[in-house]
Amino acid sequence: MKTIASFCLPAGKRAKLSIVIYHRVLPEADHFLGDGSNINSFNRQLCYLTRNFNVLSLSEAVEHLRAATLPARAVCITFDDGYADNADIALPILEKHGVAATFFVATGFLNGGRMWNDTVIESFRRAQGNTIDLREIGLECYTVATLEQRREALFSVIDKLKYLEPVIRQSQVDKLAQIIAATLPDDLMMTSDQVKLLHDHGMEIGGHTVNHPILASTDETTARTEIAQGKAHLEKITGAPVRFFAYPNGKPGRDYLPIHVDIIRQLGFEAAVSTAWGAACHDDDLFQLPRFTPWDRKEWAYVLRMVRNRYQQIQTV
Repeated sequence: MKTIASFCLPAGKRAKLSIVIYHRVLPEADHFLGDGSNINSFNRQLCYLTRNFNVLSLSEAVEHLRAATLPARAVCITFDDGYADNADIALPILEKHGVAATFFVATGFLNGGRMWNDTVIESFRRAQGNTIDLREIGLECYTVATLEQRREALFSVIDKLKYLEPVIRQSQVDKLAQIIAATLPDDLMMTSDQVKLLHDHGMEIGGHTVNHPILASTDETTARTEIAQGKAHLEKITGAPVRFFAYPNGKPGRDYLPIHVDIIRQLGFEAAVSTAWGAACHDDDLFQLPRFTPWDRKEWAYVLRMVRNRYQQIQTV
């Protein structure tokens, strides 16, 4: 596998950087969400990465991109949002494999907060009965008698709420939680101490706004405030500069716009990442670096998908 990757992913001026993206590493697979991201799968993927690729910190990779000196098979590991399992579960596995990752943290949810989508997810997970009636907030009455029906209804509601203006969206989510009236967890996200722990163990901490708004759905002043205050909060926690940023949701042209790229530059970040697929070379925009996550269970398929990602056309704004 390493030979194939070396042939297809050369060093130097022709080199490209692949950045993989994670959110959570759970103790076991979440069958409700159909999410296989857990201790075993994460450990297996790190084995694939360390055996077949050169895993760099994001700061190392950005320096090499600028200088056109990337090593062959260059890869970075990133996490978005700031879930507590990043510190509790992912950190020990990263250290076992001797690699660093960058954690992009939305500061408004630290110390007992909960992201809006997790409020919806956990409400649907814990809802009693075979129906969830949300007609009073302009949605539907959903049949949730089976796991598949419950999952389908959940994803439909998230899609309808995602691109609402943030204040309206939060109001809808609060009403949804009141209607379902489930007891929801308050320990999903990291504490400030856990963010500091990651930093102290050599991990990089990046900005991800305060409240994780879709930047394209906010006005310019709000977007700038969200980005700047998130950066300042993380710098206060870690005592170090926050050099990198991840656009919430991250789709170019839909979730963020050229004005947001300009704001990131103006606020002193050195690079930023999106969720567009592809791999970056030295003359690509450092403020729109692509990311993706291969999901294959077999090593050969995982490596092949990483190689194919090199040839994906990068989308930017």
